[in-house]
Amino acid sequence: MTLSKKIADLREDYRSSTLEKSQVHSNPMFQFDRWMQAAIEAELKEPNAMTLATATAEGKPSARIVLLKGVTEKGFIFYTNYTSKKGQELERNPYASLVFCWLELERQVRIDGKVTRLSEKASTTYFQSRPKGSQLGAWVSPQSQVIDDRSILENNLQGLEKKYAEEKVLPKPPHWGGYLVQPEKIEFWQGRSSRLHDRICYFKENGMKSWKIVRLAP
Repeated sequence: MTLSKKIADLREDYRSSTLEKSQVHSNPMFQFDRWMQAAIEAELKEPNAMTLATATAEGKPSARIVLLKGVTEKGFIFYTNYTSKKGQELERNPYASLVFCWLELERQVRIDGKVTRLSEKASTTYFQSRPKGSQLGAWVSPQSQVIDDRSILENNLQGLEKKYAEEKVLPKPPHWGGYLVQPEKIEFWQGRSSRLHDRICYFKENGMKSWKIVRLAP
């Protein structure tokens, strides 16, 4: 195949920035905030897009792109259908990995941690802040389930649009809500020339009470 040869020849030599232990914040959540703000200010498209990797109880992984919808000192927040593939996997194996990739800044962030559900109140508050179309979509789609035709979704949507025509907000579906990824390890990756990239990693120690910062070989 000619395509495989072309792929093998693709490469970039990263030279835009550096990352030293002396430069980073002692708390990785604040360091993440710095980098996320830089991505937003650079006007990158969907800077909050992240890969979410989950696994079955047997350890079979799966990954997809979702959107980060909040960051607190406790962790990273996203929302989804609890009955989806990722929701079912998190129910049985409540650990996940996140990856942010900002190629224009030659940066990547990797996060590993335990996952817990947000409260119903927090999930409802966010759900009802979304555009009405997004609220309707959460009710309409049996996420990850096999459907015979797209018309099933469109017919469901039409029915709900009529039902809630006079409503500004909808009730939150019981099968939909938020998750908090509580980080146990966070790695900041800065591309460098000749593939000698900078990798600064934070991991929890002292019974998960404090962060240790180390440099990793690229």
